[in-house]
Amino acid sequence: MARILITEDEESLRAFVARALRLDGHETVEAGDGAEGLELLSASDYDLLLSDVRMPIMDGIALAHQAASTHPGMKILLMTGFAEQRERADDLMEKIVDVVPKPFALPDIRKAVARALAA
Repeated sequence: MARILITEDEESLRAFVARALRLDGHETVEAGDGAEGLELLSASDYDLLLSDVRMPIMDGIALAHQAASTHPGMKILLMTGFAEQRERADDLMEKIVDVVPKPFALPDIRKAVARALAA
């Protein structure tokens, strides 16, 4: 299974997603913001970065740009509840697999991760 870095500033959502992905057999590592996620990326390899777009310190857009340049083989999947944030990710579309709209149900995020890993 995959090693997944989850960056999400909302702790309850981060824990919910991590728990769901571990049930699918994935290993998850969690970060509360993009800067922490970037530190974790520099320390280890991951198969997938699953990141919220809107976060304090460093947002998911900046994190995705950095991650794509330093880890070109890693898949990137973004999550957002804001339409304007989804549009901000348009310049990343060649670097990311998809943008998952929030709120989502458990089966939705599990399917999105499975599709991202298969891409």
